[in-house]
Amino acid sequence: MEPFLRKRLAFLAFFWDKIWPVGAPDDGVLGLPDPEAGAEPEPPAAEPRSSPAPAQLFRALYDFTARCADELSVSRGDRLYGLKEEGGYIFARRLSGPPRAGLVPITHLAKATPETLLDQPWYFSGISRAQAQQMLLSPANGPGAFLIRPSESSRGHYSLSVRAQASVRHYRICTAANGLYLQKGRLFPSLEELLAYYKANWKLIHNPLLQPCVPQQPLLQDGWERPRSEFALRRKLGEGYFGEVWEGLWLDSTPVAVKVIKSAYVKLADLTKEIQTLKSLRHERLIRLHAVCSAGEPVYIVTELMRKGNLQAFLGSPEGRALGLSLLLGFACHVAEGMSYLEERRIVHRDLAARNVLVGDDLGCKVADFGLARLLKEDIYSPSSGSKIPVKWTAPEAANYRVYSQKSDVWSFGVLLYEVFTYGQCPYEGLSNHETLQQVTWGYRLPRPASCPAEVYALMLECWRSSPEERPAFAALQETLDAARRRLHPALT
Repeated sequence: MEPFLRKRLAFLAFFWDKIWPVGAPDDGVLGLPDPEAGAEPEPPAAEPRSSPAPAQLFRALYDFTARCADELSVSRGDRLYGLKEEGGYIFARRLSGPPRAGLVPITHLAKATPETLLDQPWYFSGISRAQAQQMLLSPANGPGAFLIRPSESSRGHYSLSVRAQASVRHYRICTAANGLYLQKGRLFPSLEELLAYYKANWKLIHNPLLQPCVPQQPLLQDGWERPRSEFALRRKLGEGYFGEVWEGLWLDSTPVAVKVIKSAYVKLADLTKEIQTLKSLRHERLIRLHAVCSAGEPVYIVTELMRKGNLQAFLGSPEGRALGLSLLLGFACHVAEGMSYLEERRIVHRDLAARNVLVGDDLGCKVADFGLARLLKEDIYSPSSGSKIPVKWTAPEAANYRVYSQKSDVWSFGVLLYEVFTYGQCPYEGLSNHETLQQVTWGYRLPRPASCPAEVYALMLECWRSSPEERPAFAALQETLDAARRRLHPALT
């Protein structure tokens, strides 16, 4: 009998709750998620399959005094939930004050726009499930923080997201023709009344609703921050430790490269500082930052597009293999120049390799991904994770003890020189990461490539000295390589 009366006479929900209190057995738990599950449950099977119309809210334009028991007195500005229309009247339930329902002349009411929800501190429009989760798990919020948002999967419905310790639970709020419900059999005329009920009876959803979610400020709030909608991803260029790289268009006109950051691998909390560093760097031998999209996920880092791709792949292509010694030395000089600029500003790259150097149409090289390696979570970028750390490019002190410095970048530059003069060949070919580290520790060094001048190979060996303090600075490497290029090709002076 209880479910029948609750369903047929939903506007008397307050009365039914008095007769059948919360502690009494009922079938209202249907539609709740498993407390251990994170997925939003589907609406109960008993409800209509078609999407019901959203709840209709009204606002009183004028005062109205009831003239009989069937009518409802309202004051100007009152908000009401319209249950049905009867001739020139709306049978409505008042949302403020004692919960009462009755007839109000339609001439005294105006439809309330959905934007009225925006006045509520717990309502967040236009955010995704992932964004809600990120905000609720931010330091500004604790267990019991909650918000309501439009459902992503079901138009016209809502989702209640609640923080429970270190996780977030999501509950579907369904919109029916005569109310809103989170549990089958418990209808409410508004989100406000639904929230008030579950705040008082939070055990029904296994999570208390203590305070509205504190909004998370975007990581960046300046001219560099752009909406994700401005960028169209056209063609995937590659994938690495940090995420995917796409060729895209900015505002349908400007070709750009978009690095889509993998939030699962990157420490997003440190991203703000790193992006600020990227914005402060200006050099013709460093990849130029155009914009960032850091509000929500995934994070985009948008840079200039270098059409010939990364140096390692380019050197292995037919065009790259046809290049002579002069251009190979030019590539080495370009990278040394860019790294010298980073060295002056005490920026450690941590992942210098030919794959992280990009080539333009003019065959100019630019260093990319500088500083991003520090954002990787420790379990991804560590010796214990095997192939995840680029051991064959990493200095022994960095591979063994995670001691990164400008001198560990110099070691990596020596390996990059080997890549350049072998036309993109993988260093230590045939050796595993473990064998490479073992051999290098015992004193083994890569042999001189056939196309490499003796004085350039001497520089490689200097880069690979066991003691970091004995390795040359990038400024000295740049000067020596420039001198070698001029000496071997006097026409370039």
